Amino acid sequence: MKKFLAVFLAAILSFSCLGICGYAQENSNGYIIVTDTIKVNSGEDVSDEIQALIDANPNRTIFFPDGEYLVSKPIYTPAEPTKSVSLELSDFAVIKAVGDWTYGEAVIQLGGKFPANDTHTPGSNYSLEGGVIDGSGMANGISINSGRETAVRDTSIKHTVTGIDIKYGVNNGSSDADITGVNIIGTGKTDSVGIFVEGFDNTITNVRIGNVFIGVRVKGAGNMLRNVHPLYYSDYTDYQNSCGFLIESGNNWFDYCYSDQFAVGFRTTWYGTNTFHNCFCYWYSAGDGKQTAFKADAAFNGIVTNFNAGFHPDAKECLVLTVGAIDGKGSMENLTADKDVVTGNTHKAYLKDAFFLEKIIGYISLIMDCIRAL
Repeated sequence: MKKFLAVFLAAILSFSCLGICGYAQENSNGYIIVTDTIKVNSGEDVSDEIQALIDANPNRTIFFPDGEYLVSKPIYTPAEPTKSVSLELSDFAVIKAVGDWTYGEAVIQLGGKFPANDTHTPGSNYSLEGGVIDGSGMANGISINSGRETAVRDTSIKHTVTGIDIKYGVNNGSSDADITGVNIIGTGKTDSVGIFVEGFDNTITNVRIGNVFIGVRVKGAGNMLRNVHPLYYSDYTDYQNSCGFLIESGNNWFDYCYSDQFAVGFRTTWYGTNTFHNCFCYWYSAGDGKQTAFKADAAFNGIVTNFNAGFHPDAKECLVLTVGAIDGKGSMENLTADKDVVTGNTHKAYLKDAFFLEKIIGYISLIMDCIRAL
């Protein structure tokens, strides 16, 4: 009887301890709590401990409570659905790069190990949500290396060379990533990029970007960007090459995208067609005196509707469009720009609602642009 009572009391104490120590909560929500095994705010490198926790807990959500987690090397999550994890950070949890970082390495590399092209197996839909990723001015923030249903949501990315790098996808280039509610702050240097989209078929919505030289660089196709707002406020080094949206391919869609104070708002480097709807540029100061809304390195093939160019009245040269080749089939409709400020006429050749004389003036300016580009 005494032995039975002892076992019974031990069992009661054990269950009581589960509630007091927080294990019952962990079991109820299914999360792995990082601080159960890793000390937060320790001032020590915890990259190996975080990686071990990820590797040991496939198909689990790993939760980072408030505090600072220092890492001296990239953290990799698996893309293979049977091994994948989701990382969830509380609002004031910071994963911060320390030590020496190889140029181009990201602090968090989603799908960085066990690459996979699989949307059928449960576990393919992994994510990173919340918190702060701090590159300390030397590392990239987040890269999406592999997988097909990767999501980054409501995350703040600070002091990074490149905020988010969506790499060429495993499905013939298709990355199929969803980025939403992200805020990015770069380093202010000429190599700083907010988002680099190398892959295809990604959706990027509700993003704010600041202190970068290139706001968004799009190399892939089939991407949709909506309500993306890069802002330039660096030291004007090599300012004329700064750009809000640098587009190196075709078949991308931009809706309510806003380039703020970059020398060039939207720049295309290839002949492909991209669609721009309800987009605009704005300059809050004269900068170095030259402001260009659209620049086509080759022919202009953009489809532009409801575009607003908000040039600064003190700028010496305010151009809606410059082109590098004459044979473009682009168009502009419902353009808003202060006629008393605009100094170039090339865009008139592409205005759908232009009068005949305006078209002629535009074509003459277009030819002059192409001669200057030679």
